Amino acid sequence: MGTTQLETVQEPKYWHLKTVLSEALDSDFAVGEVLPNERELAARFGVARATLRQALEQLELEGRLQRRRGVGTTVAPPRVGVAVATAQQGWAGGDSDEAWQPVECTTAIAPASVAAVLGLDAEAPVHVVRRIQATHGQAVAAELLYVPQASVPELSAIEAPSGPARARSVLRELHRLGLDGQDRSVELGSARADDAKELDRLPGAPVLVVTTRYFAAAGTVAVSVATYRADTCRLTFGDSGALEISHEEQERKAS
Repeated sequence: MGTTQLETVQEPKYWHLKTVLSEALDSDFAVGEVLPNERELAARFGVARATLRQALEQLELEGRLQRRRGVGTTVAPPRVGVAVATAQQGWAGGDSDEAWQPVECTTAIAPASVAAVLGLDAEAPVHVVRRIQATHGQAVAAELLYVPQASVPELSAIEAPSGPARARSVLRELHRLGLDGQDRSVELGSARADDAKELDRLPGAPVLVVTTRYFAAAGTVAVSVATYRADTCRLTFGDSGALEISHEEQERKAS
C-alpha cells in the first residue's frame, strides 16, 4: 500500500479515503492479511486517525474488513450464503436443519418488548432457546427464541435435562403447532457482549438483527431475535417472501 496524500475533494475526506483503501485492498492485500496499525495508516495517507477510523468502520460495515480479537484488522473473505427461513409458513431452522446448533434452553423473564409482543405479563416466565447458525464451519448468527409456556403445554411431560437436549425438546414441541403465518423485521444494530463472543466479533461491531414473530390460531406463539454478522452476511428477500442470505458476487483479488 503506497503513500497517498489526499487532496481537497467535495465528498467527505473519510469517504474518499474509504475508496482509496478499498482499491488498495483489491491490489495489495490477500484475504486474511493483517493491515498496518492505525498510526501507520494515518501517516501514510496524511489524515487524522479519526478520519481513518471512519473509513475503516465503513469498510467493515461493507464487509471488506474484519476486526478480530487479539489479531487486529484483517481483509475479510467473501460473504457466505446461508438460509434464514424456508417457506413463508414454516418454522425457521427445523428439527432436521443441521445449520442451527442448539446451545442452551433456560426459563427466564422475557425482555419487556418481547413480552409485549407475546401478550404476556411482565413477570411471566418463558422458555429461552439459544441457537447458533453456522456455515462452512463459521458461526454467522446467534438466535434467542422466546417461547411462552402456553405454546408448548406438553413439554412438562418430557424428561430432558438443561442444555442442548432441553432446547431440542422445546423446538420439537413447538414444531407441532400449525403456523398461520409470520412476519419479520431487519435492522442494523451493535453486537452485545454475549453475541460478540459467539460470533467472534468485538462488542459493538455492526450486526444485522432479524426479529421474527410466529403466528398460530392462539396469536403470537414465539418470537425469534437473531443476530447476524454484518461483515459476513447479505440479506435478500426471495420471490416467496422468505428471508434468505445469499452469496454476494465478489470481484476481489486474493493474491
